[in-house]
Amino acid sequence: MSIIEYKNVEILRKEHVVLKDVSFTVEPGEFIYLIGKVGSGKSSLLKSLYAEVPVDTGEARVFDYDLRAIRRKQIPFLRRRIGIVFQDFQLLTDRNVYANLEFVLDATGWRDKAEKEARIDEALRQVGMANKSYKMPHELSGGEQQRVVISRALLNRPDLILADEPTGNLDPDTGMQIVSQLHDIAAAGTTVIMATHNLALRETFAGRTMRIDAKKLIIE
Repeated sequence: MSIIEYKNVEILRKEHVVLKDVSFTVEPGEFIYLIGKVGSGKSSLLKSLYAEVPVDTGEARVFDYDLRAIRRKQIPFLRRRIGIVFQDFQLLTDRNVYANLEFVLDATGWRDKAEKEARIDEALRQVGMANKSYKMPHELSGGEQQRVVISRALLNRPDLILADEPTGNLDPDTGMQIVSQLHDIAAAGTTVIMATHNLALRETFAGRTMRIDAKKLIIE
């Protein structure tokens, strides 16, 4: 069963049409590139998937949630199943890596201290950062910070990871390492949609491509 299904969707931002006639489906475990120029609507499409940007017309379903009819109180449950990787990291600069991850678990209802510790340790091990939990964000390189962001996205064992230009602030070699990690996550069964304008990545890491051009989504 598809985890995402959009049919003839229109997305508006401040009453301006950003995307129109958007139709696509996504299956479990897929690795998908979302490409397009800066300002083409990639981020708006990703934000619509977790109900940050409303879907104006058409049919839109993510997991079992109808995005046109979703209630405000349902949105946190939808978002628990989605991990988000931002280009600019968005780590809390006043606390260390462990506390950054603990903050997410606290916000999503984890209460048992031992369970939280075990989950944080596991998520950091997945990205090779288990020995950096005591570090402050400013003590980490850009690549290390992005690894922490990926571990944060994995905390609630999501079914879907949305990565919005995750290599945008990284050097090419580090960027390749990050995409390799995301590719491995998809291979393990978690769907990954990665917005990027780095088309060279597709030559190294296989994936389906969706391209935004002139407010339309084109499946390649």
